[in-house]
Amino acid sequence: MRVAVRLTPRGGRDAIDGWAVGVDGRPHLKARVSAPPVEGEANAALTALLAKRLGLAKSAVRIAAGETGRLKQIELDGVDEASLADAFGPIPGA
Repeated sequence: MRVAVRLTPRGGRDAIDGWAVGVDGRPHLKARVSAPPVEGEANAALTALLAKRLGLAKSAVRIAAGETGRLKQIELDGVDEASLADAFGPIPGA
């Protein structure tokens, strides 16, 4: 499954701040990590955070698109909408 995530690097702590809806009407998770956006550190922190919250191996979480941008497409192996809703709350518009 793919999920959109808006990442804030150097956010002070590693946390998922819930769902939001972008100007295009599509839902995305808001996430923050304390790591800086240097040499992939923030991306690594994001994948580790998502894996931990979803109870997945780190290898089951990959950045499919948006590696250098704030808005990313994350590929999650073995996850469905119900699992996402359990971990992060109901998905807006779903």
